[in-house]
Amino acid sequence: MKKKSLQLSSNLSEINVTPMVDVMLVLLIIFMVTAPMMQSGINVNLPSAETKTNPSSGGLILTITKDRYVYMGDKNINVYLLESRLKNYFVNEEKKIVFLKADKDVTYGFVISVMDIIKKAGIETVGMIVEKEDKR
Repeated sequence: MKKKSLQLSSNLSEINVTPMVDVMLVLLIIFMVTAPMMQSGINVNLPSAETKTNPSSGGLILTITKDRYVYMGDKNINVYLLESRLKNYFVNEEKKIVFLKADKDVTYGFVISVMDIIKKAGIETVGMIVEKEDKR
């Protein structure tokens, strides 16, 4: 009688991995499909020009959206705190370079006010990022 129970328990100890592999493959496919959709960025329609400008390495990118939100890198910054944040960012830097990425629908006056804040923070070099214009 003990022999039967030993045989019975040995049959139950085997694990069928096929359902687990099926579930893992389905999860992998779901993550592969949804991962590109989860990448978010700051949506900005850049103005166009005949020459395209790319920021060189080492500079800070400030982005201004059409709703007048200012982003330092990928973090939203209050405009009133921008000067102090820029000073803190460049406290140990020799080269102080800021690249401005402004939406083409933002008013010129707001862009100038942000550039004025950048100058007040002690940054002398400000570059503008634009898209290359399509020639037709």
